[in-house]
Amino acid sequence: MKQRVITAVIALILFIPIVLAGGLWMDWLTVLFAAVGISEIFLMKKQILVSFDFLLALLATLTWTVPDSFFKVFPSNITKLGVFYGIIMLFLTWTVLSKNKTTFDDVGVYILAALYIGIGFHYMAAIRAYPQNGLALLGYVFVVVWSTDIGAYMIGRKIGKHKLWPVISPNKTWEGSIGAVICALICSAIYLAILSSFNITFGVSELSMVVLAFFLSIVGQMGDLVESAYKRFYGVKDSGKILPGHGGILDRFDSMLFVLPVVAAILGIVH
Repeated sequence: MKQRVITAVIALILFIPIVLAGGLWMDWLTVLFAAVGISEIFLMKKQILVSFDFLLALLATLTWTVPDSFFKVFPSNITKLGVFYGIIMLFLTWTVLSKNKTTFDDVGVYILAALYIGIGFHYMAAIRAYPQNGLALLGYVFVVVWSTDIGAYMIGRKIGKHKLWPVISPNKTWEGSIGAVICALICSAIYLAILSSFNITFGVSELSMVVLAFFLSIVGQMGDLVESAYKRFYGVKDSGKILPGHGGILDRFDSMLFVLPVVAAILGIVH
């Protein structure tokens, strides 16, 4: 527990100023997170990072993570989707040139991981850059996700009896899951009330944002279960060791990677 607290304090000291600063600082932070995230996929698969596979997977991930404006420096016919598709073609060609040392199944994992991680972290920066109080909106997402995690842990530990999905995550309970949603609703309502007192809004009603918190809490829990599923498949306890006491980047942002794109899609956020 002591190690977890120390890591959390240090991480927040580094993380919060960058979130407050926004702009290129936030863009570079999410690029770093995405790079570490895709490396954790390779390490869970017991694949080496010094490889052509990893280089292509990293490029595919960062293609989605960098701001859309990054591609404006290239000719108009070079788009994010076009670059990504080109990387897919290179990956498939590599299965032939490597004589199936890199298999079709491997490529499928890397491409899916690039989408999952790259798009998820992209929208962390995109939401921060949202002109309609982006910092406060990102804070709202953090409040929903963190209150969900805390509620699930505290309530599940206190009164949890009925297992939610024991094959995937044996410690999670229905009581904890329901309690997590209730906790997210309460905390989001309080957060929105505080913002309202400072005349900070997101262009939609507070009630709509509280209702959204209900769905985001469920989405976040699914993101958590998805990470539990692939960690169990690869036979690992944590996705990485970069955060002592907490695991890896994917361990800390599993719910966020699901929630952030949903928020962006609902509010029509691009970056």
